[in-house]
Amino acid sequence: MTITAPTVPARVAGLVAELDAVRGVWIGGTGRAATDGTTFAVDDPATGESIAAVADAGTPEAVAAVDSAAAALPGWAATPARTRGEALRRAYELMVADTERLAALIAWENGKALPDARAEVAYAAEFFRWFAEEAVRTDGEYGPSPAGGTRTVVTHVPVGVAALVTPWNFPAAMATRKIAPALAAGCTVVLKPASETPLTALAVARILTAAGVADGVVNVVPTSSSSTVVTSWLEDPRVRKISFTGSTPVGRILLRQAADRIVNSSMELGGNAPFVVCEDADLGAAVRGAMVAKFRNAGQACTAANRFYVHADVADEFVARFGAAIEALRVGSAFADRTEIGPLVSSKARAGVAALVDEATAGGAAVTHQARVPSGDRGWFYPPTLLTGVDAGAAILRNEVFGPVAPVVTWTSEDEMLRWVNDTEFGLAAYVYSGSLQRAMRIAESVEAGMVGVNRGIVSDPSTPFGGVKQSGLGREGAREGLREFQETKYLSVEWT
Repeated sequence: MTITAPTVPARVAGLVAELDAVRGVWIGGTGRAATDGTTFAVDDPATGESIAAVADAGTPEAVAAVDSAAAALPGWAATPARTRGEALRRAYELMVADTERLAALIAWENGKALPDARAEVAYAAEFFRWFAEEAVRTDGEYGPSPAGGTRTVVTHVPVGVAALVTPWNFPAAMATRKIAPALAAGCTVVLKPASETPLTALAVARILTAAGVADGVVNVVPTSSSSTVVTSWLEDPRVRKISFTGSTPVGRILLRQAADRIVNSSMELGGNAPFVVCEDADLGAAVRGAMVAKFRNAGQACTAANRFYVHADVADEFVARFGAAIEALRVGSAFADRTEIGPLVSSKARAGVAALVDEATAGGAAVTHQARVPSGDRGWFYPPTLLTGVDAGAAILRNEVFGPVAPVVTWTSEDEMLRWVNDTEFGLAAYVYSGSLQRAMRIAESVEAGMVGVNRGIVSDPSTPFGGVKQSGLGREGAREGLREFQETKYLSVEWT
């Protein structure tokens, strides 16, 4: 099929106009231009055409954002938890009410299919609702000390101004997953969204203002020079928290910088999720789970299934079913009819995926199934692809593909399969399918990962602790643990005679 420029719904074009991205540095509840007047372009991954020019912030804007957050911190920290929670609840309601416009905005600047974008809006909004409820669930401890003579009071206080750095693949959810617990805990924030997808973050900031969050509590600094802005924050003594989602190499750099001032750090980093199919698995369920785990957002997710380990007894049938489902996928612009898979985010991303596949096929792997992609030279489309005959040591299994490619390795020995699964520096997510729940649980407990989907292809939920082990990160997002990431534990020793 031939790609043509999509018809962008008027609702999203109107929303982009409302955001006034040329004045897109959001500080103290108002938009402003960059001090030097510079902008950077946000492009549509489906066409390569520019969507908007966005204010390109630098050090002056980064400092001004911290000025605003620091000034707002005492008042917001002193705001009753119920009031903070009610503002987050209103933000949830406003976000859900504006689902269609927000989904179209995400799809336009990120490229993902509209069904994926709508699901992201629902997921993103749920963080506001969850942490609206967590905000009022204050807890602590009180009791006599073992030695007597004192009473001990343990409580939790806001960590302070928090710097949030989010990626492009889930521009709404990665922002709300950090903003919501920070605000619930009583912190104020400075947010640097990815330069590929800053418009969604600006829309979220305006939703929070409309919900009644005080000016200066949430500040957004879009930039094409991430290192300049984030370094400014990490060197600022008023910034006491860094929460980053992105690649492991960048996470290492930020941790080194954070070490200079011992900045409280949360890191949600890269993944290399294995997807294990045992010989007793329900193959229909396994294929349905694989389609979600692998192809949500065209495989551009840190939790995406990256390596498929299928028992040799069922490998042929699994590949046939999985391959047929892959070939049936509809690839195209988000605004084309019935699109299920959109483009990759950039030409660089597409080239990286293509290079991994080329290397795998040169090493003996075979492309057995592919979906069709739009013809022509516009957009960054890559065909959803199934690879078989992949060697257990292949590079494509050791790298995070971050694209719609599913390499399959067969196994017969469970012990050997587990060695392959755990032979990686990453440990974010994993998936296990077996007809025996006890066996699936045993394998899941043996996998070195922070999250395991047992007979299901999705693990993300705002009510659960999201995060990994090894070089997949530090700390957890979501659940009560997500709130604790933005709090310090404080104890009072009270004389008691």
